[in-house]
Amino acid sequence: MPLTRINLPELGLPVGPYSHAVRHGDTLYTSGFTAFGTGAQSASASAQAAAIFDQLERIATSQGSSMEKLVKVTVFITDPASIPSLRDALTERYAEQVPASSMVIVNGLFAPELALEVEAIFAL
Repeated sequence: MPLTRINLPELGLPVGPYSHAVRHGDTLYTSGFTAFGTGAQSASASAQAAAIFDQLERIATSQGSSMEKLVKVTVFITDPASIPSLRDALTERYAEQVPASSMVIVNGLFAPELALEVEAIFAL
């Protein structure tokens, strides 16, 4: 099966050697997304999560998928104190379609105001 590398111009071009997402067969793998460059960049973790999932939804939709087909997320979070509010925001976003999930506490991301980064896998 061929690999298709995907970059959506409306999300800004990647600033490094990576693609926004890679499609392989009936699966879409995304890079880690943050709220960098969005209005939520310096906001709370839950506001940043909303901005990130808006980006992920755009990628999924561009490939014929949707948030209902979200299979797995990995969340990298910098402040354990924000986990309860982040979980509330994610629960609301997922509705009844809860994906498999991992959460990793990290010391920091590439910009100090970023509270989290999210990778996702979608079924197509």
